Amino acid sequence: MSILINRNSRVMTQGITGKTGQFHTRMCRDYANGKECFVAGVNPRKPGEDFEGIPVYASVKEAKQQTGANVSVIYVPPPFAAAAIDEAVEAELDLVICITEGIPVRDMIRTRDKMKGKKTRLIGPNCPGIITPDELKIGIMPGYIHKKGRIGVVSRSGTLTYEAVAQLMALGLGQSTCIGIGGDPVNGLKHLDVLQLFNDDDETDAVLMVGEIGGSDEEDCARWVKDNMRKPVTGFIAGVTAPPGKRMGHAGAIISGGKGTAQEKLDVMESCGIKVTRNPAEMGKLLKSVL
Repeated sequence: MSILINRNSRVMTQGITGKTGQFHTRMCRDYANGKECFVAGVNPRKPGEDFEGIPVYASVKEAKQQTGANVSVIYVPPPFAAAAIDEAVEAELDLVICITEGIPVRDMIRTRDKMKGKKTRLIGPNCPGIITPDELKIGIMPGYIHKKGRIGVVSRSGTLTYEAVAQLMALGLGQSTCIGIGGDPVNGLKHLDVLQLFNDDDETDAVLMVGEIGGSDEEDCARWVKDNMRKPVTGFIAGVTAPPGKRMGHAGAIISGGKGTAQEKLDVMESCGIKVTRNPAEMGKLLKSVL
């Protein structure tokens, strides 16, 4: 079992005719069951064309009707990406994964408001995507660093997702599902949403949770874990500030009023029974220690 995606998922790519969409669709299609899972692309200006045998449709609704696709991955440029999410939500897909970075916050606020009460779940934006190792990957993560196992991984940071997985693999620990939820201030699934799914997954034994400074999502999740989680959870918070003259990689990494610091998050997580490390090189070892 896995959460959110598996070999039975049917995926469309919004933005399949762009260089980024083509490159990553090809990489995902060539991973595990990707040839059966990637069934459609969407570009309203190029219906009737195809990308290496994957048919391109004018709309998400048409792609769903023609192929049975229930998941979308978005590589649409930032000015148009929120509208692409809206279209997928209106078509009532089960899941939308938005890889696009740099979507205006105002656009995402409108999109999140439109999603209220709808069935569609959103991962991202500004995220690496999701992978169920040896079954299906949807996103930009390198598939070869993953292997099927029983550890769930959820992270706001794309690069730290890869680092966590590499450490787990060095210790012989495969993963059930790995999700990069993205670090933008307005996004879809939070740590709490993902932990709830892992808690109910019979084939996940423990969870590695990676957060970042800014906001209160990790603290909210930790309090839920304390009262509800039946499986061990370990954590790390990325709190390194950017060098002078450089901006933070994630727009969500903003500390306001002294809240959202790495230390505050780690303190709350520890008080809620989550074992944490302050050394990113120890994420894998810490997880193995709780099994």
